[in-house]
Amino acid sequence: MFTRRRVGVALFGLMLGAAAQAQNPAPSPAPAACPALWQHSVPRLQDEKPQNLCQYAGRVVLVVNTASFCGFTGQYEGLEALHRRYRDRGLVVLGFPSNDFGNQEPGANTAIADFCENTFGVLFPMFVKTTVVGRAAHPLYRELAQRTGEWPRWNFHKYLVGRDDQQVKAYASAVEPQNPMLLRDIERMLSTAK
Repeated sequence: MFTRRRVGVALFGLMLGAAAQAQNPAPSPAPAACPALWQHSVPRLQDEKPQNLCQYAGRVVLVVNTASFCGFTGQYEGLEALHRRYRDRGLVVLGFPSNDFGNQEPGANTAIADFCENTFGVLFPMFVKTTVVGRAAHPLYRELAQRTGEWPRWNFHKYLVGRDDQQVKAYASAVEPQNPMLLRDIERMLSTAK
């Protein structure tokens, strides 16, 4: 039979255990329905807090490697316009700054975040500086290149991924966000149910 003291000690122990678990929560596994392509965690550009890419599963996703000092940097404006135009229908643009081409993204993550927000009003999700080519490429980029047969050749290379995670198309850097072919593909993928 428990005495009040034993019950109090037991409750105190449970409270300590819960507090310790709250401070050091176990990493949450990727949802079972999350396709392998999205089973990655990447720090967000603004605060470097890890983001599970599984949150974008089931949406049409435009993945773009970006740079602040490139001839294509003005595409940020068009990418943000795409994001705003189609987000309610299920499109998300994901930006991955990269210094892989021409040393055109040399700054720190905070400087990149400030530049994107203050110069182009970028609100679509952006992630920390990422390697997108070669052996050190992020696994997401390795998978996208494998599926399309195309690695990024320069900044602002684009991959469009369908809701079903199976349709993946690549677009060269010179393909502007308002390009009719890209817009057609976005519309087609948005109209396709998962």
